[in-house]
Amino acid sequence: MERGIAESRQGDWLVLSVSGEVDLSWSQTLRTAVLKALPGTPALAVRLDQVAYIDSSGIAALVEGFQQARSRNQPFVLLAPSPSVRAVLELARLDRVFQIREQLD
Repeated sequence: MERGIAESRQGDWLVLSVSGEVDLSWSQTLRTAVLKALPGTPALAVRLDQVAYIDSSGIAALVEGFQQARSRNQPFVLLAPSPSVRAVLELARLDRVFQIREQLD
């Protein structure tokens, strides 16, 4: 699966659709995309259904985005995490921290 981040709009939400494996060699790209997107949108969603693997550096990039959004009182959600991403989030108990949705309403 090829790595990538695609942007789309859904109402007030900017959606970053992430694909491929998010590991140490690529997590900085995700971090940069998330942090760059925050100032330009009222709400940010990161779609993770096409992510085959994520390691702690990828999770850290999402946590940093979440913290930045929270400091701005800006909605930040994870959309449709793949089973492998959901397993990592649950293992780290971050499913209790992040707002996780299957779709934007």
